[in-house]
Amino acid sequence: MAKRQSLKELQERLAQRLTVAKTEAVTATWLAVEASGRRYLLPLVQSGEIFPWSPLQRVPYTKPWYAGVASLRGGLHGVIDLARLVEAPAGAAGTPSSIAAGERVTSESRLVSLHAALGVNAVIWIDRLLGLRNPSMFAAIGSNPDNAPSYFTRSLVDPQGMPWQELDLQALVAEPEFLAIAA
Repeated sequence: MAKRQSLKELQERLAQRLTVAKTEAVTATWLAVEASGRRYLLPLVQSGEIFPWSPLQRVPYTKPWYAGVASLRGGLHGVIDLARLVEAPAGAAGTPSSIAAGERVTSESRLVSLHAALGVNAVIWIDRLLGLRNPSMFAAIGSNPDNAPSYFTRSLVDPQGMPWQELDLQALVAEPEFLAIAA
């Protein structure tokens, strides 16, 4: 008898939770990340799986923001250093990434894969995950600089006055400069 009653209570609680879940909209819009001290918002619908840091195989004669190739879940993924990508002027070639020396790689470093629908087998190297964010968490919208890349959607400011940059990963993978990794 007691088992039947507890089962009934469980079913009622589950029914209530399902009703609440159906009426509440999903509020998380972005994956908040940090790269080289800057804060970025990656759209959840364009982001894929989050991987722990994995050793890379360097690829010679590539742009400085192309960190190398990592084997993740049995597949090879190009690793894009978000900090260097954002800092690099268009067409810039330069010194190879210093990942072999272990610079900037910490226990918080992560690789965020691009959603499979984007059609690019790549991950973005970030220094740290900052959680999930939604538009209601931001106090003001700033303006993008005139020379901002096309994948910079908008600048946001949180209530603490910290600047955030929203990135459009679909626009990023459509950039000819992004697809041409040769230095």
